[in-house]
Amino acid sequence: MGVSRKVRSGWTETAFYFGRHDGTCPDDLLLTLARAAMRAAALCAVMLSAVPAFAQDYPDRPVRIIVGFAPGGSSDVVARLVSQYLSPLLGQPVIVENRAGVGGTLGSDIVAKAAPDGHTLLLATAGHATAAAIMRKLPFEPVKDFAWITTLTTYPFLIATRPESPISSLADLISKAKAAPGRISFGTTGIGAAQHMLPEWFSAETGIEMLHVPFKGGTAVVTEIMTGRVDLMFETMTLTQPYVKSGKLRALAVTSREPVSFLPDVPAAAQTVPGFVFQSWLGLAAPAATPAGIVDRLNRDVRRVLGEPEVQKRFADLGGSATPSTPDELRKQVEAEIARWHKTVDSRRIERQ
Repeated sequence: MGVSRKVRSGWTETAFYFGRHDGTCPDDLLLTLARAAMRAAALCAVMLSAVPAFAQDYPDRPVRIIVGFAPGGSSDVVARLVSQYLSPLLGQPVIVENRAGVGGTLGSDIVAKAAPDGHTLLLATAGHATAAAIMRKLPFEPVKDFAWITTLTTYPFLIATRPESPISSLADLISKAKAAPGRISFGTTGIGAAQHMLPEWFSAETGIEMLHVPFKGGTAVVTEIMTGRVDLMFETMTLTQPYVKSGKLRALAVTSREPVSFLPDVPAAAQTVPGFVFQSWLGLAAPAATPAGIVDRLNRDVRRVLGEPEVQKRFADLGGSATPSTPDELRKQVEAEIARWHKTVDSRRIERQ
């Protein structure tokens, strides 16, 4: 190898060249260079194929879906239904693991800190966004610490009371609440849950004041309403629909944009309070650094699950519908909802926990 230097316009240019000074190159050097080039090309090929191969090998052991609530609730039911159909597509058992606590944030924290290999997933709920707005501090970043995969289902809430309640309609509720601020009560599954934040938003939109009464679960709220100790609940279709159909609860409104086909006599809340539309949701997420190939694989396979007629029927029975999304769509939805609930917490002056 030789070296030459020359000066051009005040700076030095250094040139390196292989071979003899007469411009020829020995055969053994050419052979060495050719072999080096071949080794470099082979290394590049391996590196380029590494990510797809990793995604193709996934999963190599059982996959867990962490549900941050007790067995039997709507999130648990949906997780078990999806796991049943997802397991054959992945070629591994898909196990639902209930890790209830702190309004679902315990489960979120477990997934946020899990290995980002696609073997630990989160059954994310609308409560993930409300918790981010109501909690002073979370042990994880509610958006950045997760790789969002897809929405599974969306469903409206029902605003319900006991059959003999003097509150006859949503307009009547607003009128009575304005006449007696703080006298009408609503029960929830806890501070910061969607069941809490939704009536707070409703109060902000209508200029009323109601009394919040938190409980440890939705069935306890139903019991208190039926006995007359609590006036209202804003709750999922999954829990309320059977009670409404059996006549044990009376629905005042549904939070979808239009009335729903299976409760055609229940008006949409937006007919009385324009813009008051809320669709709760359940989705899947993984730890933030999960490879894109695995996220895409899960999105693709879950879409196939959501296309199954039996899955769609079960979701309809629960008061919702199968609603797949792209990872980016779900991430943007979570960001938008966190911003909305922050605004509600601030405007209602709700003390952060």
